[in-house]
Amino acid sequence: MLTDSSFIGLLAFWHSYRLLFLVALSTVFLGLRFYRILQSRTKTTASSSIPPSPRSQSPEKTDKGTSLKSSNPATTQKAERQLPLANGPAKGTSGPKRVTGKKPSKVTGRQGQTEDAEPLSFIQPIIFFASLTGTTERYAKILFEELRAAAQKRADLQDRERGLLPPQIHDLSYIDLDDYFTSAPKPPPNSPGTRYVYCLLIPTYNIDSILNTVLDHLNETHNDFRIDTGSLSSLAGYSVFGLGDKEGWPTEEEGFCSQAKELDKWMAKLTRRKRAYPLGLGDVKSDAESSLKEWSQGLQDILFDILENGGLGEGVPGSGDPVESDEEVDDEDVDKSNAQNVMDLEDIKFGGDQNAAGSPIPVDFTTTGKSSSGQPTEKEMVPKTSPTYAALTKQGYTIVGSHSGVKICRWTKSALRGRGSCYKFSFYGIRSHLCMEATPSLSCSNKCIFCWRHGTNPVGTTWRWKVDSPELIFEGVKEGHYKKIKMMRGVPGVRAERFAEAMRIRHCALSLVGEPIFYPHINEFLDMLHGERISSFLVCNAQHPDQLEALHRVTQLYVSIDASNRESLRKIDRPLHRDFWERFQRCLDILREKRHVQRTVFRLTLVKGFNVDDEVIGYANLVEKALPCFVEIKGVTFCGTSTSAGAGLTMQNVPFYEEVAQFVTALDAELQRRGLKYGIAAEHAHSCCVLIASERFHVNGKWHTRIDYDRFFELLEKEKADGTSFTPEDYMRETEDWALWGNGGFDPNDKRVYTKGKKKNMQITVEP
Repeated sequence: MLTDSSFIGLLAFWHSYRLLFLVALSTVFLGLRFYRILQSRTKTTASSSIPPSPRSQSPEKTDKGTSLKSSNPATTQKAERQLPLANGPAKGTSGPKRVTGKKPSKVTGRQGQTEDAEPLSFIQPIIFFASLTGTTERYAKILFEELRAAAQKRADLQDRERGLLPPQIHDLSYIDLDDYFTSAPKPPPNSPGTRYVYCLLIPTYNIDSILNTVLDHLNETHNDFRIDTGSLSSLAGYSVFGLGDKEGWPTEEEGFCSQAKELDKWMAKLTRRKRAYPLGLGDVKSDAESSLKEWSQGLQDILFDILENGGLGEGVPGSGDPVESDEEVDDEDVDKSNAQNVMDLEDIKFGGDQNAAGSPIPVDFTTTGKSSSGQPTEKEMVPKTSPTYAALTKQGYTIVGSHSGVKICRWTKSALRGRGSCYKFSFYGIRSHLCMEATPSLSCSNKCIFCWRHGTNPVGTTWRWKVDSPELIFEGVKEGHYKKIKMMRGVPGVRAERFAEAMRIRHCALSLVGEPIFYPHINEFLDMLHGERISSFLVCNAQHPDQLEALHRVTQLYVSIDASNRESLRKIDRPLHRDFWERFQRCLDILREKRHVQRTVFRLTLVKGFNVDDEVIGYANLVEKALPCFVEIKGVTFCGTSTSAGAGLTMQNVPFYEEVAQFVTALDAELQRRGLKYGIAAEHAHSCCVLIASERFHVNGKWHTRIDYDRFFELLEKEKADGTSFTPEDYMRETEDWALWGNGGFDPNDKRVYTKGKKKNMQITVEP
């Protein structure tokens, strides 16, 4: 009964207050719903205002690429909770997004080791030097012997797992800079604890040399966004010793050892402040040897300290900085300062009174960088006071103006004495005693391993020197050539009739040294040659396609093809341009376009061990691409100097004539297999040279590789007069029988004299 009365009471209570209860419940539900919607909108707005960095969401890497894994389990769990991509969708928080940052910690310090690096066990010193006159090379060899002796003296026979290794030595002119100065060499697999120390002996020149190329390379490497700014930080250290002449530059401010100081600055940046020993300076005319000895002793002490301590240590604040604290600010700071001084475009008033009060100062947007007080003076490529000038004149060159040269070829001397002309006479009809060998540009963009100059000529990728007029060069090279011919008049054996003929230049081989096409006024110079009916044989290295495309007509256009693929070309020519292969390919395309206008020639220089083995197919590909008129295949000539060994070239790299002939036969067979119409036309065994010619020059069953020079100038004058074009076939001439393939190629009107071997002092006259 009690239960029934309680139920009736609750039911009465529900009927009395049900409306109020339902209204309250609905209000609470709607409030919660509205709150959730509002919270969702707030989160969306906050998260979309600043998009998160993909790097920050990556579960794999932190700021410096280190793994998030930790040996501490608590830390690991905390990291996993903080990784939104690892555990599902990110959970946003209400309110604006907070962006926090911290200064990234350095991966390596002056200790030179990362956390994962092998402990340092061996130090490998590498000596780098540059030398035009041989002085710095001599000092580099002294340092080499001292470090080698120190390594032997301090060798621990009991502990073969640690120590100082014998040094290596490299001439900067003969290395690929990318191998050593874009990234540090990797330790050998059998000794992962080996660390390298660079010892750089750097002279300073007031002319362009390989040092300019090295400094430009370091600058580009440091400022290349694709390369780590500290790409050499894996080195154990470095040190620089500068050599200079205080008579020419009394102080550092005036240029004494300035290039050594600049190189020291770039090395400090690229190694992240790993200067192992202070910059040393020596005057070549006073204290160079004693200063070098003192610097060398200090360097040796540091090398053993590195071995003992496993690195350089931290040092005091400022240790290893690129420049002294009181020196002028870095270029980056100057750029920032300049950026702050640039006026906002919105503040510039266009039109109206520009001189009114409060008007902004007009901004010259054509001027960038540092302001200069005056027009910079152009430097000479080869000043008379430079070591380059002295080295080239010592080699027999006559320097014309500031960047041109002329020299008597050994074949000119031979022809004057009736002992034979070079292969150009056999192939093209050029008598060597009528030929002038010259160049309007001593600078080159390659450092070929077989170059006879071996770093004594300037190098560069752009023309940045004073430009001499073509008139000055033309008159200068003729005068220099005639002077050298006159000096031959007293040489025993010179024929009077040939001496008289030699006083009239008929041919000019623009192949002496450097890159003739590099000269800005090469077309005007060619016009002057042709104006005096001097034929032009121009050689280029396929590194300047724009200049090649703009080249006017020449009698014959050579392109040096020293390798069939990118890697071989890099090793043999050692080009300065980083896009050397693309430039090379462009030049081949240009040659193909010009093949019916110019007599085009591929010149293949065979270097045994570099570009001979298994490269026939590669060369055939290049011939098929450019379709030249002729292909010259010549064995490299060893110059026999001590510096050539520094380029990795010895007599072992000089192929025998039989090997050249075998290569030519294989190349001809490959061209025939591809259906390309070429054949072996002529040879000059004395020059170790063979000529493959296009069948365009095979007429009526006979080869016509020679040139009718009188006909060439007639056609050229007619072209200039009325625009009538002509082709290489229009001025070809039949090849002499004695020059054809299989006949040796020696002129029967001359006497061959053997100066070496068993036939020494024997004269042979070849009967016609």
